Amino acid sequence: MNEKIQQLRDALSRSDAVVIGAGAGLSTAAGFIYTGKRFQQYFGDFARKYRFSDMYSGGFYPYPTQQEFWAYWSRYIYVNRYMDPPKPVYQNLLKLVQAKDYFVLTTNVDHCFQKAGFDQQRLFYTQGDFGLFQCAKPCRQETFDNADAVRRMVLAQGFSIAKDGALTWPQDAQPAMAIPDDLLPRCPRCGRPQTLNLRSDDQFAEDQGWHAAAERYARFLEDHKNAKTLFLEAGVGWNTPGIIKLPFWQMTNDWPDAFYVCLNFGEAEAPEDIRERSLCINGDISDVLEQVLEA
Repeated sequence: MNEKIQQLRDALSRSDAVVIGAGAGLSTAAGFIYTGKRFQQYFGDFARKYRFSDMYSGGFYPYPTQQEFWAYWSRYIYVNRYMDPPKPVYQNLLKLVQAKDYFVLTTNVDHCFQKAGFDQQRLFYTQGDFGLFQCAKPCRQETFDNADAVRRMVLAQGFSIAKDGALTWPQDAQPAMAIPDDLLPRCPRCGRPQTLNLRSDDQFAEDQGWHAAAERYARFLEDHKNAKTLFLEAGVGWNTPGIIKLPFWQMTNDWPDAFYVCLNFGEAEAPEDIRERSLCINGDISDVLEQVLEA
């Protein structure tokens, strides 16, 4: 591992540009865990009532009413978008690349890159953002900030919000598991119900910001295809390999001075065609980044 840590430092040092590809494993390494203590802390009442054991499953549960659906989802959005992760993984990653010409492509929707201080003009979050609503139809390709709406929903359930942004349960009581009718989100353009701006079907709204980010990413790749470019993949699995993993492999193979790094816990791999220009580190990304900074 020590040798691989040094190889990663060397790869960063000799690169002119860094393209970061980030998946769910990066946020997991930062402490955004969807099971166990964290799940019970905020969703224990839903877990007891509906017998699911993780946040992800709860997000797909067919709740009997929209009031209950949004009670669950407002908590989900708040703790995974508006609260900070426990570990400084994103901040450490920024320390490693902030002096470089970098760009971030991510399938994550939790806003962690922005909260850690990454330049928003160097980010393309392809699959949406927990912090945005859209018309459920949608009536147009437009999104809406949901910070105030989500905050009102969680407060209406009896939660309190501490000065540091943490969500705390009501004292000596159970939180409500439904929100009032007047807090149900509706599209300000057509009046239909709103939904989350998450890519799950062909109803995903690609607004002006999404297209502008896509253009910046394409332009960054075009400008650096002949440079010493490091493709740094972190926490990317096989759910949507066509967005990050496979294109990174292809560009590493095609670009003359490209190098590929895969950081993953259990799934660090590279194809044979680019093996000599790759570095795969199988381990906890949080630990790896800390070791690189300390080396």
